[in-house]
Amino acid sequence: MANFRPVAVIPHYNHANSVGAVVQALRDLGLAVIIIDDGSTETQRSKLAAYADQADIYYCDQNGGKGAALKVGLRYAQQQGFSHALQVDADGQHNLTDVQAMLERAEQSPNAIICGLPIYGEDAPKARLYGRKITNFWLAVNTLSTDIKDGMCGFRCYPLDAVVPLLDRFKVGDRMDFDIELLVYAHWQQIALQWLSTAVQYPTDGVSHFHAWQDNLRISRMHARLFFGMLRRLLTGQPL
Repeated sequence: MANFRPVAVIPHYNHANSVGAVVQALRDLGLAVIIIDDGSTETQRSKLAAYADQADIYYCDQNGGKGAALKVGLRYAQQQGFSHALQVDADGQHNLTDVQAMLERAEQSPNAIICGLPIYGEDAPKARLYGRKITNFWLAVNTLSTDIKDGMCGFRCYPLDAVVPLLDRFKVGDRMDFDIELLVYAHWQQIALQWLSTAVQYPTDGVSHFHAWQDNLRISRMHARLFFGMLRRLLTGQPL
């Protein structure tokens, strides 16, 4: 792709102790980096400022959630002239040795979303694994397919000209529901999805912002909303 210009977009909320290693690894791969700070504490922001020479840091006024930060980040990346955004978490759980393979796949298939297909180790919380199985069941229902092999892994490469319009057309969730919901809308709009197997780790000293009750309830409501949306599309002959 002649105009392939990727950038890494990192949503950040109080992960200043771990994001530096992520930024350095991405910079070592020759990638530009955008950090979207989602209303972190002043102490965390002061630590984050140390990476201003390595990354473009965009500060949100208040905490809106991972999805809200990514919406800002994807739009901002497109405004800066980038063609693709590599979504990477700030806590170091993604295997950045797979970045090059993901970017190569994105350049070969520039209109597809390249999605991480997670390989979990023994450190993966069992509750999170069960939740993913439930989510993947509902993804199959809401797309009438098994095309979405995993909805929750946030290690992806997005073609911005295809994905940013989805943010304008659909009301995509602002928090942990974002990753799941965006793939359903992409599937409905017949945007190709490709999968890259990648190891996911859960650091013992990691800080998770997944709130079991609130986020699981939010995700359950999202699945219900998507289910009725799927029925409407099915009845009106729209693609799923």
